[in-house]
Amino acid sequence: MAITTDPDEPAAITVQKVSKSFRLPHERTNSVKSVVLNFYRRRQFETQKALQNVSFEIKKGEFFGIVGRNGSGKSTMLKLLAGIYTPTSGAVTVHGTLTPFIELGVGFNPELTGRENVFLNGALLGFNRKEMQALYNDIVEFAELERFMDQKLKNYSSGMQVRLAFSIAIRVKSDILLIDEVLAVGDSAFQRKCYEIFMALKNEGRTIVFVTHDMNAVERFCDRVLVLHQGKSQGVYEPGEASAIYDELNVADSEETGAKEKSATRRWGTGTVKLDELTLYAQGKQLRRGMAAKTGEPLELHFTLTGAKTKKVVIGLVFEDLFGVNIAGPNSIGHSFQRGDTIVYRIDKLSLLPGEYKITVAIYDEQLIQEYDHCEKAYTLNVIADSHNLYGKVHFFGAWSASNE
Repeated sequence: MAITTDPDEPAAITVQKVSKSFRLPHERTNSVKSVVLNFYRRRQFETQKALQNVSFEIKKGEFFGIVGRNGSGKSTMLKLLAGIYTPTSGAVTVHGTLTPFIELGVGFNPELTGRENVFLNGALLGFNRKEMQALYNDIVEFAELERFMDQKLKNYSSGMQVRLAFSIAIRVKSDILLIDEVLAVGDSAFQRKCYEIFMALKNEGRTIVFVTHDMNAVERFCDRVLVLHQGKSQGVYEPGEASAIYDELNVADSEETGAKEKSATRRWGTGTVKLDELTLYAQGKQLRRGMAAKTGEPLELHFTLTGAKTKKVVIGLVFEDLFGVNIAGPNSIGHSFQRGDTIVYRIDKLSLLPGEYKITVAIYDEQLIQEYDHCEKAYTLNVIADSHNLYGKVHFFGAWSASNE
């Protein structure tokens, strides 16, 4: 259920029926000759609607998230809030000073040293030299670049440059911070420091607008979340519900793009017995392309085999995440199956947390010596949940209790 703001509370940012379109030319004029030849020719343009009629409010002191798939309009919205873009229609109203953490490092000179760039970037942000001298040691220590400050910036990695720019930018005493996936830079320890800074700023009453694909970060830090899809607002939700909607949009788009394959990427074995079909059922309904199972609900895997009728087999499964990590590997050892049987593997409560998983199926003889058929990544299983108030890969369905004894 979408949630709205309290009309009596002052808003830091108000977005009213904002749309943003871009005109994309069909041909390029990248030389003097092409400009001359095409001078009298009417150029044709295509209109790209990045955002369509989006409205929402962000309260003062709120940690507000914006999520959506690639191309949904998140970064365009952030640039509208920052004043980098102007709306095609509608209005954006900002109450207070604002610092965008979008194009970090703009104004850096690669021929100057890191030390020189600290003072140059500080001047662009409105600091005088005396103020930057007082802040210098803290900036360098936070960026973890003490050994590199007298090297030219062109010798820095892109991550080092962003860390330095970020460390300078957080010194600005603004009311509102706009953050676009800044936390993707640096290792986990540096990202943790960034989150600690953001929470400290929030405790000071600052407003933070956070664009990300990291649903765990959304759950941990955001008060409310705007969900965008194909340039349109899906509403403002509590973090758990927004995460669930984001997962459902990922599953729905996988159907449109054909991203979900049902055939094995690799296959081997003697072929004496072969997997003819693997079908999944959730809540008694067959999962077809673009559909998903839910954490905590029943899941059944139905197998159809072909080949030698008298051959008894053992079936092994592997559930992997997108990084190839083996989450679970159940098998049918102790059960005797043969071709012609309807074979079902039932999970009473699916423990996998939201995400995309690959299922590999392997068929062996009774003694586990001969591999009849091995279907690598035979099925892509999408999992969603009503809430993301859990972390990790699996849900234990445990219960908390307390006792005074």
